[in-house]
Order: sequence, then C-alpha cells, then structure tokens
Amino acid sequence: MQSIYGLTYKDLEDYFVTKGYKKYRATQVYEWLYRKKIKSFDEITNLKKEVIEELKKDFELSTLKLIKVEKDVDVQKYLFELNDKEHIEAVLMRHDYGNSICISTQVGCNMGCRFCESGRRKKVRNLLASEMVGELFTVEEDLGERISHVVLMGIGEPFDNYDEVVSFIEIINNDMGLAIGSRHISVSTCGIIPKIKEFAHLPYQVNLAISLHAPNDKLRSELMPINKVYPLKELMPVLKDYLKKTNRRLTFEYILLDGVNDTEECAKELAQLIRGINGYVNLIPYNETEYLNWHRSKSSQINKFYDILKKEKISVTVRREFGTNISAACGQLRSKKEETL
Repeated sequence: MQSIYGLTYKDLEDYFVTKGYKKYRATQVYEWLYRKKIKSFDEITNLKKEVIEELKKDFELSTLKLIKVEKDVDVQKYLFELNDKEHIEAVLMRHDYGNSICISTQVGCNMGCRFCESGRRKKVRNLLASEMVGELFTVEEDLGERISHVVLMGIGEPFDNYDEVVSFIEIINNDMGLAIGSRHISVSTCGIIPKIKEFAHLPYQVNLAISLHAPNDKLRSELMPINKVYPLKELMPVLKDYLKKTNRRLTFEYILLDGVNDTEECAKELAQLIRGINGYVNLIPYNETEYLNWHRSKSSQINKFYDILKKEKISVTVRREFGTNISAACGQLRSKKEETL
C-alpha cells in the first residue's frame, strides 16, 4: 500500500478531486499529517467518516524502524530499518541557527567514489519520498524538537533518484506541511550534468552543493568514477549556466585526503578552477573508516590549504567537525550493522 507521506500537496489535491471531493480537503489532511503528526487516520476530526475510510483504504501512515542511535557533542547518528529490512542512516547536527538533518536518498550508492564508505557498498535501490520524510519524522520524534534545516548528503546520490528527491523537497517545503524554507534545504551532487540542468528550472531557491574533491580531471577521475562520464571540463560550464539561471551561490565540497588532494599545487589549481564563480569552498576533514585505506589530512596541511585559497581570494570555510567519537563516515553505521549479520 502506498504511503501518504509520498504525496505532494498537488498529488493530494488531485486525489480528492478524482474521488469527487473538494480540493481543500488536501489542506486539512496536510495539517493533520505535518503539523499535528497523527499516528492514525482515525485521529482526524474534521473529515467525514467516509472520507477517512477512503484514506485508510488507499494509503498507510508509514514509519521507519529506529535501530540504533549514536551520540556525540551536538550530533546524533541514526540507523533505520526499512520495510524490506534494508538499512539507511541520517545525522542530526545542532547548530546555533537550529537543528539540521543530513538524510539518505538511496540504499547504498552506485557512484563508487573511492574514499566513500557508501560507495563501497553498492546501491540496492532508491528511497521513496515517503521514506525520506520518515527519516526526518523519526529523528524529530526522538529529539522532541523541530528540524529547521535539511541536507541531502547522506547515503546515495540525490540526482540518481531525481524524481523522488524533488517530490521530497516539494513536500517538506510546502507551507501547508513542514514549511522548511527553500534556503534551508541543500542538495549535494557529484555532478550529474543532465539533472543539474533540469534542477535549474525548478521554482525553488534550494542550495546546490557540488562534491568536487579534486581540482583537475585526471585526479578527480581516479577518485570519482563519475568524472569519466561528466568531466570537469564539461561540468564547470554547466555550473556557470546554472548560476545565470538561478542566481544561487554554489558550494564546492572538498574532502581533504592526506597526500592525495591536499597539496599546495592542488590548492592553487582549485583556486584557478573556480575563480570568478559565485560560490565558496567547504573544506571537509576526512572521516576515516576501518573499511577503506584513506587518511585525513594533517591539521597543519588543512590550514595551509585554507590559507592558499584565502590568498587567492577564494571564499573558503573548514567544515565544523561532528561525531569524531561515533561512526561519523557516511554509510559507516550501516556497514557495521549489515556486515555483522
């Protein structure tokens, strides 16, 4: 049975129209789902019983099974079990501006980035929009607080699950639902060019982050196989077109790997690559995992890389570290669970 949490507001309007009811019923149901967070359709008090019975017949109020929570300072990592017994993760981070959640968009990932735990274990399937909503709901319920910011940067490549991801964004952004502002939603992609072009035409002011991790095609292809399909020489012009269309600042994510992409030459090449683009570099200290033989750059090298970019007039930050005492790497908690079964 279909989960009602996978329906956008427009989907629900269309559903009621086809059933012979007024469209405004969608507003009523959305309020019960996303404001009052009902556990049963029977809790709805402003719909006729016949309408409630129709909803019960056609939809379910799906939930995720919470398997494990690991906690550290200002961060909690969640492991969920889906209805088909597969596992995914989400990470809750506390900031001074509110609570942010990093969610998964797929079970596993087919992008195969060499340094990524999620890519080590291949994609099993895409997540439904309802399952992504379930990640958010389950964490909010456990936390007892509102989540104000959402980042699609967990297990999976969001643009490899484009339609469900767009539906999820519509659902959480809708004023009748969770009303999470577009500028509080960020989507990370390793650079799937056709979907970046498509995303540029959506009516949302959602933040786009590019997983870059290398300043040239040779090194990026070694680290990220997707670069052989969508190389930087083709990706960068598309990003410039995206900026013209959206006027939204880009984020360039750059995980620093010891002795691999953290040299002075790489920093200078990176500055040259993105100079003149409305964006900034987010330097990310690598989260090591027992399953992959990559190491984080030394703090002194991170600082040197940062200083070179600043000297080159590139806007740059070093991501605040979370979860150094827990399974911080993306996909690590899922791997620990499934590889011990």
